[in-house]
Amino acid sequence: MTPDWSLTRFGPLTALCVMAAAPEYGPALQARIQPLITGVGPIEAAAATAHALAGLAVAGTLPDIIVSLGSAGSRTLDHARVYRISQVSYRDMDASPLGFPKGETPYPRLPAILPLAEGPAALASVRLSSGGGVVSGLAYDGIDADMVDMETFAVVRAAARFCLPVIGLRGVSDGRTDLSALEHWTDALAEIDQRLAEALDLLPDHFSLTSPILQTEPA
Repeated sequence: MTPDWSLTRFGPLTALCVMAAAPEYGPALQARIQPLITGVGPIEAAAATAHALAGLAVAGTLPDIIVSLGSAGSRTLDHARVYRISQVSYRDMDASPLGFPKGETPYPRLPAILPLAEGPAALASVRLSSGGGVVSGLAYDGIDADMVDMETFAVVRAAARFCLPVIGLRGVSDGRTDLSALEHWTDALAEIDQRLAEALDLLPDHFSLTSPILQTEPA
């Protein structure tokens, strides 16, 4: 069966663009990329990304890099602005009752914070926390990060199995007020679509000048 996504060339590199949900994939992005849309949450993101990369590996057509993009929440960052992700943590992982630091995956021993490849310098860099639940209101108090989403950590882990770096690009869709309706997320997506498209337009020059930092699978 032919997939409903395809690789995109940005200057010298080919990329698999990965997004969570169709509402984030607006007309500006549709004019530029045909992403893998994984579904919402870390399990769907990990499963879909790993499945797609396994198929590309068998065909001998793995991309040079993964671009993980979409919306995110933040209580402090500018609304509808797009940021590049410098590092990501997994807020749901807590094996501290067994003596492991909170956030670390005990087996395999995986750091609580994973780096991402460098993105365009024109975009401010932030720290991201991924997890399985929507964050709203006072829930931000317990999260040591600038921004929250549900998929990036899973995409980074799937990509690491194939020794592929990941660039993260996220636009702030919510966080200033409590979430109580779907439109509190979707209302900003049209503007984020345009801002994400503009961020993608920076990638050809960025890749022509720099080499992505490679993430490797921990032992």
